[in-house]
Amino acid sequence: MPSPQPAMHQEHVSRAVEIFIRIVLMSIVAVSCFLIVKPFIPFIAWAIIISIATFPAYELLRKLLGGRQVSAAVVYSLILLAALIIPIVLMTGTLVDGIQSLATQLNAGTLAVPPPPESVESWPLIGKPLTSIWMLASTNLADAVRKFAPQIQAFVPKLLSTSAAVGMTALQFVLSILLAGFILSNSANNAKFARLIFVRIFGDTAEEFEELTAATIRSVTNGVVGVALIQTVFASIGFVVVGLPGAGLWSAIFLVAAVLQAGFLALIPAVAYAFAITSTKAAVIFLIWCMFVGAMDNVLKPLLLGRGSKVPIGVIFVGVIGGFMTMGIIGLFIGAIVLSVGYKLFQAWVQGDVKVPSAASEEVRAASS
Repeated sequence: MPSPQPAMHQEHVSRAVEIFIRIVLMSIVAVSCFLIVKPFIPFIAWAIIISIATFPAYELLRKLLGGRQVSAAVVYSLILLAALIIPIVLMTGTLVDGIQSLATQLNAGTLAVPPPPESVESWPLIGKPLTSIWMLASTNLADAVRKFAPQIQAFVPKLLSTSAAVGMTALQFVLSILLAGFILSNSANNAKFARLIFVRIFGDTAEEFEELTAATIRSVTNGVVGVALIQTVFASIGFVVVGLPGAGLWSAIFLVAAVLQAGFLALIPAVAYAFAITSTKAAVIFLIWCMFVGAMDNVLKPLLLGRGSKVPIGVIFVGVIGGFMTMGIIGLFIGAIVLSVGYKLFQAWVQGDVKVPSAASEEVRAASS
């Protein structure tokens, strides 16, 4: 009788080839889907983060509107859009006014730069070169412009590209808010779908990891992005009251620095400029106000950054920088949150012990029910 070995071997080879072909085809489909969706990943991720972070507020609004999900989602989206668009309009207005005023003074030849305070020269490392440049600009602005003309010419295209990037980021935020409203309008089904994904990944511990993810997103969003926005509002009030030119630009720079956990660094040049352009009394008051703004995070973070979801500052910093390099300006906000979630999930998986604040557990169960 012929040996069955060759037939069995041929069958194994055929099955291996078939499995290989299926894997290749599935990989091609997966990669194709990823490449198609890739341009939309930043604002989809931000929409999901917004939905999870503000779900308690949405639930409260839904109850106030008698349980009508669609109406609550529409009102919710309009409120978030107003909270986004109004500051952008105000910032744009201050920037346009500042540029127009600068152009008018340049054309009239009346633009003057005040001399630097004597204390600037004593600053370490940058004090002397900054004083010399500042003094040149205050005594002979035309010579200063001619001296730094190559650097200015190289900076203008970068400024224009940055302005375009800011406009695209604002559009991404608008789309993210609209998508977040759509997600929350069908929150029950979306929560069940999310639970199925966690079950497929984590098995029996799916519920704990799902609750940990929601708690971390909500905690980091409030504790990092939320605190940065609150500080920016108070800092902007100080910039406007003290009369800093281009207060909108100062506010944007401070917001980025605050997300990077270094908001106080953005306040140092603002204080120095205030001492140069205003009276000593006004500058001292502005200095005290900036100290108050810089110290706000020490009070707000313990309140908004949940005890059960604390994340090391190093993880947040790397997430902000990596998110910016990967996704642009919107990555400043997404990167810290996504990396924090990954860090907490990995930490819980390694330790084999998942602990979630009870409030987060109740919110996730309410969404899933």
